[in-house]
Amino acid sequence: MNFFRHRRRILAVPAFALLITIAGCSSADDSASAAVPSPDAKAARLCRDLNKVLPSAVDGESRHDPEPVSALTAGWGGPEIILRCGVTQPPKMVDPAVAKGDDPDAVAGGVNGVDWLMEKRGGGAYRFTTANRTVYVEVTVPKGRDSSGVLIDLAPAIKKAIPEGIAD
Repeated sequence: MNFFRHRRRILAVPAFALLITIAGCSSADDSASAAVPSPDAKAARLCRDLNKVLPSAVDGESRHDPEPVSALTAGWGGPEIILRCGVTQPPKMVDPAVAKGDDPDAVAGGVNGVDWLMEKRGGGAYRFTTANRTVYVEVTVPKGRDSSGVLIDLAPAIKKAIPEGIAD
């Protein structure tokens, strides 16, 4: 029996498994991921309309959509600004403490004709959700980015595609 020949096979199997694991975990691009919402048909149609009019750049960052690709999600920059259309109403939107200004982690306000609920997230990020629109649109802005520029750039598309009103 040739011990060295068998030993080489024994070492080759773990090395090959490690190579497959590393290749499977690495990514050719650094695309972000975003959960795709599941709105009703009317909201999905409005979200597809929004996707068609979204800007190619937001706050100076070019568009590259997160995985999985969907007409209900969009992304810009890296780390990415992520937009998700057709999300559910955030609980803080109906929280009386927010309405009275008593919640330090959530504030209501408006930018260029679009009303938003701003929520501080873990790690210094912010989540903005449209208010007074027939579909909820959520925008996540990573830590260190000026969120006002993001909201200013997105406002025209949201006003054009998502009518004012109360979301179902």
